[in-house]
Amino acid sequence: MPKRRVMLTYGPEVSSEPIIHTVGQQFGLVTNIHRADATEERGWIELELLGKENDIEAGIAWLISRGVRVDPVGEV
Repeated sequence: MPKRRVMLTYGPEVSSEPIIHTVGQQFGLVTNIHRADATEERGWIELELLGKENDIEAGIAWLISRGVRVDPVGEV
């Protein structure tokens, strides 16, 4: 099953939303947080996504639509 590691960066508009839970449930992805730092005002999460490639792409597109910056992190 494909894996992708990404860095999520976000501001206060989504800091109180359960974005990791939602992306996992809505797109059928397994999520694994490698590192993170978050406050009520901003945060970043290094996240591994495991699932079908098209589901990973759809999940990333959803995150971006919520105002989350998504950047690739090396090879998994």
